[in-house]
Amino acid sequence: MKVRKVPMRRCVGCMESKPKKELIRLVADEGGSLHVDPTGKANGRGVYLCPSSSCFALARKRKAIGRSLEMSFSEEELDRVFGELVQYEKQDS
Repeated sequence: MKVRKVPMRRCVGCMESKPKKELIRLVADEGGSLHVDPTGKANGRGVYLCPSSSCFALARKRKAIGRSLEMSFSEEELDRVFGELVQYEKQDS
């Protein structure tokens, strides 16, 4: 039986490549609003983040999300999205 290739994606925070299923996808939809995509299948341009607060902080500090999506987001919108990301966060071991 043929072994399936695991899709890899790069975290915009730590810049490490990891399997797609281990990362959280953020999507900018047609209207330009940013939201979390738990299914990984929503329409729109997306970026990936590790489920850790350190990656959230790095991505925000570097403004990596806006740069990767080629859009600018207000601080309020980023606060809202990072508030949603807390429920997906995994504790660092």
